[in-house]
Amino acid sequence: MEITVSQEQGSAAVAVISISGHLDGQTYQDLISKANEIVGAGAKNILLDLSDLAYISSAGLVSLHTIALLTRGEAPPNLEQGWSTLKSMDSTRDGGLQRHVKLLNPRPEITNVLEMVGFSEFFEVFTDKQKAIDSF
Repeated sequence: MEITVSQEQGSAAVAVISISGHLDGQTYQDLISKANEIVGAGAKNILLDLSDLAYISSAGLVSLHTIALLTRGEAPPNLEQGWSTLKSMDSTRDGGLQRHVKLLNPRPEITNVLEMVGFSEFFEVFTDKQKAIDSF
């Protein structure tokens, strides 16, 4: 997996994290670390550009959930707890649509996974980068 970060300015500052390759058990902690670094540096809004993401596993879903928690100022789940971490995502989904994390251009196979687990109700998805930036 490759991660690149850029800064964009709409009505608010937006950190754009572009992810390519596979987001899985081998790479998900890298994405969480990068997001934690960005949030720690003061970023409040994150646009995850999934245009070049070819695969996402359950661990990848945990990383998306963790990033949402970070931007809301909530404690991230204990990643060492495995399956219980994934199951805990359901209880925090009650927070509704995320205001500070949005997704850009997921491929159809990624969209299918997001819809299957209910993340399409949790994350706003955009196909136009400028509209996504302006939505924050």
